[in-house]
Amino acid sequence: MRIVDGHEDIAWNALALGRDVRRSAWETRRAEGEGPNLKRNGRCMVGLPEWLEGEIAIVIGSVFLSPARRALGSWDRQTYADAEEAHQRASEQVDFYHRLADEEARVSLVLDREGLEAVLASWEEGTPQVGLVIAMEGADPIREPAEVEWWHQRGVRIVGLSWAAGSRYAGGNRDPGPLTDEGRELLKAMVEVGMTLDLSHLAEQAFWEAVDRYEGPVVATHANPRALVPGPRQLSDRMIRAIAERDGVVGIVPFNAFLKPDWTRGDGKEAVTLQDVAAAIDHVCQVVGDAAHVGLGSDFDGGFGAESTPAGIETVADLRKIGAVLLEMGFREEDVAAVMGENWLRVLRGVLG
Repeated sequence: MRIVDGHEDIAWNALALGRDVRRSAWETRRAEGEGPNLKRNGRCMVGLPEWLEGEIAIVIGSVFLSPARRALGSWDRQTYADAEEAHQRASEQVDFYHRLADEEARVSLVLDREGLEAVLASWEEGTPQVGLVIAMEGADPIREPAEVEWWHQRGVRIVGLSWAAGSRYAGGNRDPGPLTDEGRELLKAMVEVGMTLDLSHLAEQAFWEAVDRYEGPVVATHANPRALVPGPRQLSDRMIRAIAERDGVVGIVPFNAFLKPDWTRGDGKEAVTLQDVAAAIDHVCQVVGDAAHVGLGSDFDGGFGAESTPAGIETVADLRKIGAVLLEMGFREEDVAAVMGENWLRVLRGVLG
């Protein structure tokens, strides 16, 4: 079964925390011990050995940085005060992905459909590679709408207009608001170069305007059902249906706070189970009437670690356990395969030139 993970903050972890994704997550944990990274980002979950062990064939790797007013701490250097600084920091993250693919034979940067198929073939041939698709989480690094073509040439294939804090282009889930005039122009430019629009983190007003205006493909790389955990970070059933109507995918996040209302770390990881992840997946299926528009978007190491994921999930390799639970629930094998990777592959095949 080919697994696709719709969202991981790989570059941010490398540049903000000094984590080497080529190293096992367990090795990173041992090296970090009880040091500052444990408090900053939790117990590491992502590493190349775990990608390979868990048969994670494709990962959508983010370009993420927060505005200086929302810095995660004095230690966080992946922040920006203005568009120029955002551009510089994001460029460094894109450079990181290129460098990683150049230096590590088992990692490939996926820029087009041919590259995607080559990565998938490598698993059949016994020399597996992990393919990385670059997504920008928050569009402030794009200094002006016309610059979107430059980012596409650098390898970015998916763009979300805002992070939680919002952006020059759109309101975010913590800073509500509509699209701005620049945001409307950016959507036009994204269509012209063939970008995919990520609706994760958008404020409600911005979400609906973006869906109405954007003529290209849409997804939510990492977002869960609001019906199960209320709040503006999650998607309403109406939002989920709107993404499915555009043949998009909703990537479910196995983060306990997104799976169980009012969960806190004090409750322990055992308070949430793999069945809760499956329930979130099943909710999307029930809302849209099929299993063709939901996948995984782990967001692992994206502000939380293994202590905040369901019992049974310690590293990204454990994503495969979700498939077994879906089978136990009565999902057909072909539907499980769709959820675990084929739905994302359908979208990626359609948008990668």
